[in-house]
Amino acid sequence: MTLTAIQTPQAPAAIGPYSQAVRVGNLVFLSGQLALIPETMLLEAGGIEQQAQRVFTNLQAVARAAGGELAQIVKLTIYLTDLNDFAAVNTVMQQYFISPYPARATIQVAALPKNAIIEIEGIMVLTGA
Repeated sequence: MTLTAIQTPQAPAAIGPYSQAVRVGNLVFLSGQLALIPETMLLEAGGIEQQAQRVFTNLQAVARAAGGELAQIVKLTIYLTDLNDFAAVNTVMQQYFISPYPARATIQVAALPKNAIIEIEGIMVLTGA
């Protein structure tokens, strides 16, 4: 089994001892992305809509660096500090995905790194790999 770390400057650098993503065969495990701006490593200004858009943009950059696209993500896990943001995240998600949507879990957590209000991780299957 060969593990390949995925790294791109188009997404925020890891803030700990982990890879932005890891590829194993045709599977890519995308680490949780916060709403960090890659160039500054500062949190995106604004509320849940702006932060969710930044998170999906960051996930897209990592997916592309791994040779895929968001449409190839089969599972997402969304962490929110406030489940009242659930509907707003659904609206933003529909800007980045079309049916059939990936499987998903959404979990409320007490806190996230950097005082973020949303974090999303995913599993992607590369076709033709």
